[in-house]
Amino acid sequence: MDQYTKPTTSRKSDPKTKPANPPADAPATSPVAASMVMAEQNRTPSEDVLAQAVAWLGAGKKLALVTVIETWGSSPRPVGSQMLVSENMDFAGSVSGGCVEGAVIEAAVTAISSNRHQILDFGISDLDAWQYGLACGGKMRALIMPLAEPFLERTNLAAILSARDRGEAQTILIDLARGQAQIFAANDNPPAHLSPEAQAGFIRSSTSDRSLLLDDQNFALNISPPPLLLIVGAVHIAQELSPMAKIAGFDPIIIDPRKGFATLHRFPNVKMMHQWPDEAMAELRLDRRAALVTMTHDPKLDDPALVAGLRLPLFYIGALGSKKTQASRVDRMKQAGFSEGEIARIHGPVGLPINALTAPEIAVAILAELIAARRRGG
Repeated sequence: MDQYTKPTTSRKSDPKTKPANPPADAPATSPVAASMVMAEQNRTPSEDVLAQAVAWLGAGKKLALVTVIETWGSSPRPVGSQMLVSENMDFAGSVSGGCVEGAVIEAAVTAISSNRHQILDFGISDLDAWQYGLACGGKMRALIMPLAEPFLERTNLAAILSARDRGEAQTILIDLARGQAQIFAANDNPPAHLSPEAQAGFIRSSTSDRSLLLDDQNFALNISPPPLLLIVGAVHIAQELSPMAKIAGFDPIIIDPRKGFATLHRFPNVKMMHQWPDEAMAELRLDRRAALVTMTHDPKLDDPALVAGLRLPLFYIGALGSKKTQASRVDRMKQAGFSEGEIARIHGPVGLPINALTAPEIAVAILAELIAARRRGG
């Protein structure tokens, strides 16, 4: 077993389905509809739509960006979905999975020629939905915005993508009446002119990686890299959790100074840091979009991570262990100077209570609790 006693000189003084039958008169799914569904399954992510916009603008194309800002019923795409349209009707991305793209493209071309933004409602009938392989119809409201002054243009988009590539999340606050946009970093405070309810929505959008309609006037478009998931301890449950977390959209990092545990053989295609947790965390850009799970059961490794995590605005902190282990952990955190309210941020025992027994089941329970915390904003 690796020797991993941390030198005392570097320690800190304190111790982290099958759908219902279609209508009888619903047409059979056509080859065109089937191809649209397949295209939707391989859709371009919103961030790549923006990258395509930078490339097309650099080539001299005139463009409009279409963003879903509100949905009703079983709309096939969520709020924040985007589609890029050129004056020649080239397009990238999707806002409905194919149901209303034709009408959206026509409206986008009109917005380009007039250089005026529009907010339009689109309906998807049940019959149209069945033609495209969807269970039922719905409605969506879309913002159609030319990518030119005074709206977002190439310089703005290039800066947004550059920040995303550095691992920085951003929120684009769009004034729906004027179509103008302001760009905010992940930890920026909401602008003062927003109502208290809209300010709360702005923060929720930033912390949960969700685009949100804040009120009738303002829309928060979230542009984010995958949220970081710090897993302290290269244990067997971590081997199950890290690939599951990737599938769910997280960017996992294994932190463990024991190089015999954290190996490429045990954790292929996963980032690893062979440092003490608090030292590794100090090197990372951590904000309220990051999460921490400790798994070693060893206070020498877990506690420095928990202490560092409690001093950061992480959206989730979890610690593996029994209720007895958690009680001891709470006592140590009190001795380290944390209040009961601060310590209550630690989810322990970690994971939803689903009576999980095996490593994969425990990983599912942890991931489910992570997702719930992320989507409710902490």
